[in-house]
Amino acid sequence: MNTTTDSAPETLRDTMVDTVKKGGYARTSAVEAAMRAVPRHQFVPEATLTDAYADIAVITKRAADGSALSCASVPTVVAMMLDQLDVRTGHNILEIGAGTGYNAALLAALTGPNGQVTTVDIDQEVTAGARRGLDTTGNQDVEVITRDGALGAPENGPYDRIIVTVGAWDLPAAWREQLAPGGRLVVPLRWRGQTRSVAFVRDGDRLISDRTDLCGFVPMIGQEGEQTGTIDTGGLVSLYFDVDQGIDPAALRGVLDQPKSTVWSDVTVGPADSFDGVWLNLTATDPGTCRIAAEDEAISTGLCTPVFQWRTAAITDGASLAYLTYRRVDGPDRRSELGAIGHGPAGQQLAERLCAQVTVWDRDRDHQPHIDAYPAGAPVTVPSAGVVIDKQDTRLVLSL
Repeated sequence: MNTTTDSAPETLRDTMVDTVKKGGYARTSAVEAAMRAVPRHQFVPEATLTDAYADIAVITKRAADGSALSCASVPTVVAMMLDQLDVRTGHNILEIGAGTGYNAALLAALTGPNGQVTTVDIDQEVTAGARRGLDTTGNQDVEVITRDGALGAPENGPYDRIIVTVGAWDLPAAWREQLAPGGRLVVPLRWRGQTRSVAFVRDGDRLISDRTDLCGFVPMIGQEGEQTGTIDTGGLVSLYFDVDQGIDPAALRGVLDQPKSTVWSDVTVGPADSFDGVWLNLTATDPGTCRIAAEDEAISTGLCTPVFQWRTAAITDGASLAYLTYRRVDGPDRRSELGAIGHGPAGQQLAERLCAQVTVWDRDRDHQPHIDAYPAGAPVTVPSAGVVIDKQDTRLVLSL
């Protein structure tokens, strides 16, 4: 396609990068130069030029039910993760999730002629498309491997940098083992219903986080650590939680029909204010943290009034639940007050716990929990203000 636009690709590409920089990403001159040089439209030939250079994800493969299986990620997210990765000239880089090949081309531009880029994907159709895009743009030296990304590519390691461009619920041992000491791993990691792009640095068998940013990615095939179940009789409100939590949706069935307790925090946010840090802090303080999603009917009937329809932080305890909500505050600046609604025997207490974390977040909105990732089964010390999350291959230790 790529034929209908009034602007040349170069002009559209510069506009795309300008948008990315206005969002606070492509912070280094190297990342900015790579994004201005690599022709994104060559990797999404079925998209219009306008879409190829818009700040949107371009879906390139869908499942039978319409869900996305592969895509070219949103340019701001691409830049955000490249900022976190901190690639230097001559680096050896492994990418998990080949996508269209666009990200691998950016990595090749960043590491230069003396570096090496390997990209791995489980889907042969995806790797074939990435290979075509890379060859078309002169990136024949990038190695494309069709393989389960959880295995990495030990034949080309160890790696100075590993970047994962699919949503991962766990950190397979191969990624840690193939990362050089002091190397960086950037991964969209999912826990407690939310996904954050986490930048880890390897220190022995431990991975130490130094930055997390909110993001969303097509989930990695073969990682089934998140579970879901409806909690109302009409099947309109779903709960998403991790297998280690022992949450029983059946115990919560009908909880939203019970009297509600509403607690307000006195914390307000403006239309452009991000408050996803509340959820992030909850994951480091409350073992019952999870996510709820509500259908239109649940909201219109007042059964459930979450702050966001499809992704709102919640906490559970047995047969009780509380979730984040909001109300408009009078005034010209369209501010809203954050609060919590609780249901069930402990609904009031859960709502108060959730609001307490809203208050903590408001004291320092830029603060982020510290995250250490250890091999599964490794002995760890539980911090006084923190939690341990056990996954199949990894133990996460989160602390405020």
